[in-house]
Amino acid sequence: MKTWLSSLLLKRGLVLALLLLGVLINPCAAQPDWPNDEFQIKAAFLYKFAGYVEWPEGSPGPVDAPLTIGVLGADPIAEELMQIVQGRKIQSRGLAVRRLKAGDSLDDVAILFVGKGDATQLKPLRGALQARPVLVVTEEPAGLALGGMINFLPVDKNVRFEVSLDSVKKGGLRLSSRLLAVAQKVHGEGR
Repeated sequence: MKTWLSSLLLKRGLVLALLLLGVLINPCAAQPDWPNDEFQIKAAFLYKFAGYVEWPEGSPGPVDAPLTIGVLGADPIAEELMQIVQGRKIQSRGLAVRRLKAGDSLDDVAILFVGKGDATQLKPLRGALQARPVLVVTEEPAGLALGGMINFLPVDKNVRFEVSLDSVKKGGLRLSSRLLAVAQKVHGEGR
């Protein structure tokens, strides 16, 4: 038994030494592929957000219709999101992802994600968005000021998010306290 344990520890030590040597020779190899990971993480967040939103009665659309996540200007995130939602349900509803361009209708959109560099498109959409309960998610440093309700933030190579409770309330939505508890920062409503 002692020789088996010694052999196992020796093998693990060799593997660890080889990994460490690989990192020393090529330190970039140990770094995650941040852009791809970032797209996957943001897409996963968008999918999960749907489960923590309470829309007003009758929204977002008929109960038998899929819950639609619209993506404006972030094709890699839309691609990841399409893979994630395939065959899944949130709140007993199917999910759909729609790529949007400026000027597209938001009629069936329950969650709108506005990609980096496209947040300026929120200003012309404000009128249409204020009349409808749509969760607006952005990834701009000033995303909340531009009308976003949830904004992704890079924090030490991790994806985090902040929330504007005032914007959420104006949109007629409610967010679960469980979602708010994991937010990097929550703005508004006495916070």
